[in-house]
Amino acid sequence: MSTKISNLGNEILKYIGGEENIISFENCMTRLRIRLKDSSLLKKEELENADGVMGVLQSGQEVQIIVGPGTASKVSDYVKEATSIIVTDNPEFGQADEMKKRVKEQYKAPGSGFLNKIAQIFIPLIPAFIGSGLIMGINNILSVKEIASPNVIGLLGAFSGAVFGYLAIMVGMNAAKVFGASTAIGGLMGGITISPVLEGVELFGRQLVPGRGGIISVILVVWFASIVEKNLRKVLPSVVELILTPLLTILISGFAAVLVLQPIGGAISDGIGVGVSGAIEKGGAFTGAILGGTFLPLVMTGLHQGLTPIHADLIDTTGVTTLLPILAMAGAGQVGASFAVLARTKNKRLKKTISSALPVGILGIGEPLIYGVTLPLGKPFIGACIGGAVGGAIVAPAKVGAMSMGISGLPLAMLIKPGGVGIFILGILGAYVGGFIATLLLGFDDPVEE
Repeated sequence: MSTKISNLGNEILKYIGGEENIISFENCMTRLRIRLKDSSLLKKEELENADGVMGVLQSGQEVQIIVGPGTASKVSDYVKEATSIIVTDNPEFGQADEMKKRVKEQYKAPGSGFLNKIAQIFIPLIPAFIGSGLIMGINNILSVKEIASPNVIGLLGAFSGAVFGYLAIMVGMNAAKVFGASTAIGGLMGGITISPVLEGVELFGRQLVPGRGGIISVILVVWFASIVEKNLRKVLPSVVELILTPLLTILISGFAAVLVLQPIGGAISDGIGVGVSGAIEKGGAFTGAILGGTFLPLVMTGLHQGLTPIHADLIDTTGVTTLLPILAMAGAGQVGASFAVLARTKNKRLKKTISSALPVGILGIGEPLIYGVTLPLGKPFIGACIGGAVGGAIVAPAKVGAMSMGISGLPLAMLIKPGGVGIFILGILGAYVGGFIATLLLGFDDPVEE
């Protein structure tokens, strides 16, 4: 373990009140999420000034410390080795009942519980999206340039396409965990919705359609199956429960899926597709500006989590998501705004924070810039939104589509459908320039060097 990581880990432990003040400690891609026994022991200002900390967010007993991609997992590894704390990847699984209760209380605000569940379903799949997306981008380049054999291209196509080919099963398994059902039953129900056997079945004069409703249907079906399974476990005698619960759950949920839930999911999916495509097609630059300009506030509040199944469903039903390239402009606007802050600030610590966060911001990971630079300064956050609006207005009229998801920023160009790469890059540059100029014009209060 490097000295830098160990020093950062020790500083964090010191300023949050020590190991004994921790209820739970977990990490995601860019941040550490810590729940404290006594929040009054938190020395927030000292923690914010610690070398390597890009931002600190506090909500009651929960503290989120932004340290950037890669660093978050390394600090967690150090904490595992140096303390007796158990570091987890999910705050709701593997914790004590009291901890579960407290977390659920935290997310009881209207709408937040639903978005939290959506996040828990899709966040574990992000590494698969990123890896497959990058392979798809590389394979697209190899195919166009004809610098690889058909066998290699075909094999890479299998590597990149598997995540979407079996996405229904993976989403079904994760959804089952979230909804409290058996993981295997969740994966099975997801598999039923995409089974090619459905194509040859007709019920009540209606031909069944494999994959109808896409990911939306999978979530609906697994949610229903979880209710059926949990209720069966309550009412069936223990002597037959082990056999009858999975049998009846599959039968009841399977018929409900193909007869009711998939048609409902299909209607929702079609509505989303028509709504998104229609808004972008008819609204053009105006719609692009609205979407690109308002996405950062969604990220800040966590509401963007509800868009992941929409992207997945658009890719599943149309082959591309035209929404993702527009929303990616928000991150580019933030990069431009951060460059403006870097050019104007005299604060050495802020310069260091920006310099370390800009490379990952260009690669599409925006949290370090949001919480470490633009949001704390206020006006640069508005400048970033303006930059996102400029980029969105450029790419939306061209209906630029991404063939996969999981990556954003400049690397997303690798996943743009042929014919739209140039416009996408132009949009990124426009967002950079727009965010830069808007931030210079708005100005900001430069933090005083301590």
